[in-house]
Amino acid sequence: MNNITCECGHVNPEGTVLCESCGKPVADNQHLNGNDGQKLLNMRYDGSARRSQTYNRTVIDKVWNFFSSVKVGVWLIVITLIASAVGTIFPQEMYIPPGSNAATHYRDQYGLAGQIYYQLGFHNLFTSWWYMVLLAMIAISIVIASLDRFIPLYKSLKTQKPKRHDLFLKKQRIFGTTEDAEVDLELIKKNLKKHRFKVREEDGSILAEKNRFSRWGPYVNHIGLIIFLLGTLLRFVPALYVDEFIWVREGETKVINGTDGQYYIKNDEFLLETYDENDERFQEAIQRNGQPVPKTYQTNATIYERTDDVVVGTDPELEEVKQTEARVNHPIKFDNFTLYQASYQQNEFKDMTFKLHDMDDEDTTYGEFTVDLTDPQSEYELEDGYRVVLDSYFPEYEMDDGKPVSKSKYPKNPAFVFNVYPPDESEPEVSFAGIGANVDGSGENDYKVGLVDFDVRDVTGLTVRKDYTLPFIALGGAIFMIGVIQGMYWNHRRIWIKPKGNGVWIAGHTNKNWVALKREIDKVIEDTGVNPPSDQQELKG
Repeated sequence: MNNITCECGHVNPEGTVLCESCGKPVADNQHLNGNDGQKLLNMRYDGSARRSQTYNRTVIDKVWNFFSSVKVGVWLIVITLIASAVGTIFPQEMYIPPGSNAATHYRDQYGLAGQIYYQLGFHNLFTSWWYMVLLAMIAISIVIASLDRFIPLYKSLKTQKPKRHDLFLKKQRIFGTTEDAEVDLELIKKNLKKHRFKVREEDGSILAEKNRFSRWGPYVNHIGLIIFLLGTLLRFVPALYVDEFIWVREGETKVINGTDGQYYIKNDEFLLETYDENDERFQEAIQRNGQPVPKTYQTNATIYERTDDVVVGTDPELEEVKQTEARVNHPIKFDNFTLYQASYQQNEFKDMTFKLHDMDDEDTTYGEFTVDLTDPQSEYELEDGYRVVLDSYFPEYEMDDGKPVSKSKYPKNPAFVFNVYPPDESEPEVSFAGIGANVDGSGENDYKVGLVDFDVRDVTGLTVRKDYTLPFIALGGAIFMIGVIQGMYWNHRRIWIKPKGNGVWIAGHTNKNWVALKREIDKVIEDTGVNPPSDQQELKG
């Protein structure tokens, strides 16, 4: 690296625009403004050397320079925002009805656009690898861009001296001279301290500075953003973030998703309360949905913890943790997990009882059997050697191209294909039975499977959450707001005063709000014999 030696003797790194010691321009400082084409100094980063503007040889240099560019960071944010907007066109897969097949749901609900949306992977956009890469690239860009600017600026402000080169003062935006006048420097220093400036002297020259901390506001913002992005990325670590959904039927004990088999829940009872159907306020909603409007729904549940090791094929040993209830906005909490009441289904079929009788005589029966719709048996033994074998089971039956299929795995409209074996017969009769359906496939059956009774139960839907990332997200947001306030409500102000012959030169700089700086300088030099400086950017002709 080729160092640059200033006439004051200070050795500056390559890429330095203003000498770190005296402030004299040591390179072409391009910022055309001011009177008669005079070049005002570009005080951005105080003219310090930035790594991205100095090195461009190795692959590391090129990567560093790429991510240190503000344009690159802005484009990464824009691309991420566009991708995020696309991800909200249709619901993400986690929000479609539980049990639905995503491959067919988007096509059925949204047509060709939905199918394309699914095929391109936008249905799981926020958990896709390329979306994670975009977030990671934004974080890398923020880190590198901040380091590329913060370190040289910090060094430059830390080593600045009160005594500055004439060119440095002359090419400041706020500049003025006072000649052949008696100047009261002690009063100036007193006034500066009165206005909360920190005053330093060197060989009669004065540097007054305040609110330097406001210069670090953008970098505090960046720290907050990095912590915030880290919190969002940590949500993809299973040990830190769980977002699952579980359906639990009344009377059922089920392992809670996302707890690695450690916790179980039993749905003791589901309660639903609706608004009065005669209430005029809800008539429109009742007519639109065809059913009463829920007022509140609640799950009375018992939480269990497994006390034995997980062994395949064995029933777990459970210890009761708590008896509680989940209502909307009143979740169940245990061991950093939270269960939210999210959904419900009423009158889901629990079991169905059938009887086998003669085709033409329902009074001649050969026995009854009950099918547990959650765990149906494969074969049922009846009286006098009759057998019924369950050939096919369709929990939510519908016809598709002339063939029976199931829309989901939940028993909302169950249907069955039974093989009926009379005593000492090897060839069965095939019967199709369901709610309101009983079909003799061959038209020659001697026996008929008829529905006798059925039982229903309610099902509750619970969202399972565990979130250790919230402290990171909250901390990042808080730090970001501190940086916003820090940079918005304060501004870094500096005033240089240099004795020249029988008078003084005065110059000032701020990162924003030049009018306020000019007004403050006028108050500081009042009755001190110093002429008010001018804003050189406003001068014309």
